[in-house]
Amino acid sequence: MVEDTFRLGYAGCKKLLARRLTEPAPGLIQLLTGPRQVGKTTLLLELARGLGRQSIYAAADSPEAALPGFWERLLARAEDTAKEEGRAVLLLDEAHLLHDWAARLKGIWDRFRRHKTPVHIVATGSSALRLAAGSRESLAGRFERLTLARWSAAAIAALLDIEPAAAADLIVHKGAYPGALPLRVDVPRWSAYVRDAILEPAIGRDILALAAVRRPALLRQVFGVAASSPAQIVSLQKLQGQLQDRGALETLAGYLALLEEAFLVAALPKYSPRASRRRSSPPKLVTLDNALVAVMDPRGIADAGADPARFGAWVENACLAHAWNSGQRVSYWREEPLEVDGVLEGSWGEWAIEVKTGPFRPSDLRGLLELVRRHPTLRPLVVCDARDRATAERAGTPSITWQEFLLAGPPGVPRAG
Repeated sequence: MVEDTFRLGYAGCKKLLARRLTEPAPGLIQLLTGPRQVGKTTLLLELARGLGRQSIYAAADSPEAALPGFWERLLARAEDTAKEEGRAVLLLDEAHLLHDWAARLKGIWDRFRRHKTPVHIVATGSSALRLAAGSRESLAGRFERLTLARWSAAAIAALLDIEPAAAADLIVHKGAYPGALPLRVDVPRWSAYVRDAILEPAIGRDILALAAVRRPALLRQVFGVAASSPAQIVSLQKLQGQLQDRGALETLAGYLALLEEAFLVAALPKYSPRASRRRSSPPKLVTLDNALVAVMDPRGIADAGADPARFGAWVENACLAHAWNSGQRVSYWREEPLEVDGVLEGSWGEWAIEVKTGPFRPSDLRGLLELVRRHPTLRPLVVCDARDRATAERAGTPSITWQEFLLAGPPGVPRAG
């Protein structure tokens, strides 16, 4: 899992950054990362408007950033603004696109500290890999890292002014990228946008620009297999067998890790109190936004009536992705013939969850009940259709609908901003 200090929704992240920017300057550099198209640039621009003349906004992908003297002009603007306004806030968007960005920020921050210049720095990047690598190498002790999480169903409901249940359904069928959702009625256009504006830049720029990727075609194939196997347990050997361009198992494991760092796919480990046993088990592949599942599936968007098994996998994928995107540690449990869809640990508490779409029997919950018997700290939860909650109750197991889970997580969990 990507290592973060905080993983927050848009409103919560904006509130936290605004509060930190009121602290005495220069404070620690705020590094904001997150998936593409979740609002990092919008958040910076809103902060800039609120700060007025105290803000200096610069985009690393603008033409001006490619001109000689960019860093020197940025430093001069920040120092002049701090002198004129009493303090300044430097907002640098997509910082990782700049050559030697971390070393440059280190030099600027050290200068501000040395001269007690009241300037705060906020830098964003869509590549957790490149942002994290640079910060660890050059900015040790000088930064705090936050992740702007994907939009929840509750946030999508507010954004689009639709019923919460409809927003949860939208998350399952077309994901949660806010820039793509206005195009959702025109499916070919929506699909092209997700491919061209989100998926291709993430793989073609954020990952392939890294020296660690020696075989880009193989990386794309690994993503394709993962996205076509939502919420499926797939051993590396089986994954290897599905690839046209086979690679070593170590290479495949490394590419799955890259896809996770790029917020595309999470390889969930098997639940075990012993970390060594988690690493040795085959991963459960969860695509972190169902929009990516939809555009990679040649059969089109899953329909509950026509293909209930595929729809059930999409719902399970969306629920596990929601937990991962909300900062929980997510795993699965399996001891043949028993299996549990997800084990969640973190700020939500400790939960063992079974996701069911369509009718099921109390005996289908044997795995869930056995897991919580062995590990009493785990609370059982069945995530199902509303009409089937009575079945879970007959088994003595708490339940909620999958729409409720996508809106607010397990029962009793405060909604994040």
